[in-house]
Amino acid sequence: MSGFTHFDGEGNAVMVDVGDKDVTERSATAKGCIWMDASTLALIEAGGVKKGDVLTVAQLAGIMGAKRTPDLIPLCHPLALTSVSVTLTCDRDRSCIDIMATCRLKGRTGVEMEALTAVSVAALTVYDMCKAVDRAMRIGDIRLTHKAGGKSGVFEAA
Repeated sequence: MSGFTHFDGEGNAVMVDVGDKDVTERSATAKGCIWMDASTLALIEAGGVKKGDVLTVAQLAGIMGAKRTPDLIPLCHPLALTSVSVTLTCDRDRSCIDIMATCRLKGRTGVEMEALTAVSVAALTVYDMCKAVDRAMRIGDIRLTHKAGGKSGVFEAA
């Protein structure tokens, strides 16, 4: 068809068969950001958001999101993740929270979607917890920054 791996010769959606691939150590890192009003960021840093500790809850949500990726993204393989880390860093100069997620496993397919999902869910959680004080928050710049393992080797974003 078009070279996409999730379609067969007749254009039907299929889950890629990874049964013949070698088991290798694989990792992926994704990053993203949520921009907000400076007063919202200050409220988060001071622990003054009524719903609780925004950064800790978003971190946990990101980890949970990575684990639930095959439930959210059609045709993603359920994976036995060995590690998921999510960090959220407040940047006062840019009035945003930078989010980074790294996922690891030993398996037959990569963990890019899990890292991207972790960042997305963490950002959405920040939005949800703070929307009462700042509906103009903006989520963006979500991207894969690193991938290692498997036949295609290492990818580093420019």
